[in-house]
Amino acid sequence: MGANESAVLLGRAEAIAMLARYGDRSPDQVDEHLGSLELTWLIAEAEQTYGVQLDLDDHRLDAIRTVDDAVAALGAQIAEQLGAALAAPPTPASPPAAAASNAAPPAPAPVGARPEAGAAAP
Repeated sequence: MGANESAVLLGRAEAIAMLARYGDRSPDQVDEHLGSLELTWLIAEAEQTYGVQLDLDDHRLDAIRTVDDAVAALGAQIAEQLGAALAAPPTPASPPAAAASNAAPPAPAPVGARPEAGAAAP
């Protein structure tokens, strides 16, 4: 997922709404600059909302000072985790080898036949 898609997952309006629930404030009372408790609250709310476990190192946490910083950092990590979860292959109900065992083996190439361009010789 790209950076634009992360904004769809966690946008500024969503972040402000989450922050407004901290202290039972209205969205217009949310300050642009975040304190450490507000950031902790926002991370917990985002984890619960999106069903992910956010793990930002100290360097990344220290770089989050504003709502926009939080949207960029948390949104990117949420998108990364959800993208990885969506990209993971599904677990098959039965092993695929069972279905392939009934398939006929490929026919051998005629003697003297030339392999197709790009194909490996048998």
